[in-house]
Amino acid sequence: MLTLDHLNGLSQADFTQALDGTYEHSPWIAEAAWAQRPFATLAALKHAMVTVLAQAGVDAQLRLIRAHPELAGKAMVSQSLTAESTNEQGKAGLTDCTPAEFAHIQQLNADYNATFGFPFILAVRGPRGLGLNRHEIIATFERRLRHPVDVERAEALRNIHRIAEIRLNDKFGVEPVLGNLVWDWAEKLAQHSDVEGALTVTYLTDAHRACAQRLSHWMREDCGFDEVSIDAVGNVVGVYHGSNHGSNHGSDPGSDPAAKRLLTGSHYDTVRNGGKYDGRLGILVPMACVRELHRAGRRLPFGVEVIGFAEEEGQRYKATFLGSSAVTGHFDPGWLDQADADGIPMRAAMQHAGLCIDDIPRLARDPSRYLGFVEVHIEQGPVLNELDLPLGIVRSINGSVRYTGEVIGMASHAGTTPMDRRRDAAVAVAELALHVERRAAAVPDVVGTIGMLNVPSGSINVVPGRCAFSLDLRATTNAARDALADDVRAELARICERRGLQFTLEETLRAAAAPSAPEWQARWEAAVAPLGLPLHRMPSGAGHDAMKLHEVMPQAMLFVRGLNAGISHNPLESSTNDDIELSVRAFQHLLDQLA
Repeated sequence: MLTLDHLNGLSQADFTQALDGTYEHSPWIAEAAWAQRPFATLAALKHAMVTVLAQAGVDAQLRLIRAHPELAGKAMVSQSLTAESTNEQGKAGLTDCTPAEFAHIQQLNADYNATFGFPFILAVRGPRGLGLNRHEIIATFERRLRHPVDVERAEALRNIHRIAEIRLNDKFGVEPVLGNLVWDWAEKLAQHSDVEGALTVTYLTDAHRACAQRLSHWMREDCGFDEVSIDAVGNVVGVYHGSNHGSNHGSDPGSDPAAKRLLTGSHYDTVRNGGKYDGRLGILVPMACVRELHRAGRRLPFGVEVIGFAEEEGQRYKATFLGSSAVTGHFDPGWLDQADADGIPMRAAMQHAGLCIDDIPRLARDPSRYLGFVEVHIEQGPVLNELDLPLGIVRSINGSVRYTGEVIGMASHAGTTPMDRRRDAAVAVAELALHVERRAAAVPDVVGTIGMLNVPSGSINVVPGRCAFSLDLRATTNAARDALADDVRAELARICERRGLQFTLEETLRAAAAPSAPEWQARWEAAVAPLGLPLHRMPSGAGHDAMKLHEVMPQAMLFVRGLNAGISHNPLESSTNDDIELSVRAFQHLLDQLA
């Protein structure tokens, strides 16, 4: 097995030879990476080779892609694959395809090459390293055939880097043990769903309560938390006490339940047909860290409190951030009277689940007892994926404002109404959408979306008389958000006046921006740096429980790269064991800093 100490001391030729086979038939990548020695971590070596390829240009990248064999292609049949490719395709079961499956893959290969001009590349050992099955491979093949060429070229390169990462792990005898643990936990938690075949876990359903029980069990039995409970709104709370420095408050003479705590966690509910990592990663990563502390018999000078927030998504009831709102003391009693789609009030659902509603006010934490709040979260976007970076440091969570609106014109005959006499409501909203796009794009880290657009009782031969729409505006600061909202409202008024239309616009949500506390952002940066990764600071466009905790204590977040262009709120949401391992290591470094 290779070691970094040995590798760093090699000549360029020996270095290149030692890494032979990492990138298929392309030793020039290792050869160029040699100049970046010494490498303090394996992640640094991986990133160095990623950088070499990124700087090599499109022609070199295409040559690398074309150096790879087709999946279950001619090279496999003729047994002329490299040893690495033979191992990978064999682990994926491609050598066991039925004749029909084999024929289907051959046709997919032909279609793919005809479309893109290079072979289909997939890291067939998958995000866990154990191997995708041939059904998953075929489904991915079919999905990616629909990509634009530039998107698919980038996806091919990302898969090549994943192949190289796994091959490097093999060469160095490295296994991401904690990443595997968290990855496996996420898979097991995803077995509970309201809907078979589509991960859906909404507030206080049977699946939701099963998730709470499973998290509680892992915290207590696998991780060694000192206190584990499910509170009055369904949050799962695990506490690992700090050391007592001579006092003796607990059954463990070395523990002190009264010690200040670091608060962390995220939510375990999901959107409908969602992903396995959104929210849940932020519960499981600190659980793994507590498990390691317990196994080492180690106490920190502070406690660690991990909360699996019961609700963040607002899917069953329109009470977004319900779990974290209870912890900050901002639970709205009016939510209890909300009814779900089946007419079940939240109050009744909570009583059925055995939760004590009268205890909700007592869930509010005293901020003076906490050091701060940190949250690990899958990025839910394409930025880290496109940069080929496993981790990012969040500098602010975007503030947002949402509206529902309607433009009112005059429905009229599409054939007999001249173009200059129309009062077309839908065209006005389309014009507004283009303005939102232009205005948001003109300012960094500002986004605007008209996600719903509906012509009630519309007909193919009728000029739309009404058009309902939604409006979602976000920015890293409240000032930028409000300036965007003012401009969009003013433009809507101008459009309607010019076209002889009326409009309504109702604000439905307003959330303040949550900039990371500078000292806590710096701690995340200091935790990522020893991993050998560049520091990438970025905003979060999505909302998180950290936004609520921001109201009462300092907070900062760490993002983990997602696969499949970073897609989230989707079954394709995924992360690798190696990236998760790095997030666990970063969290451990954060704890060590604080200690």
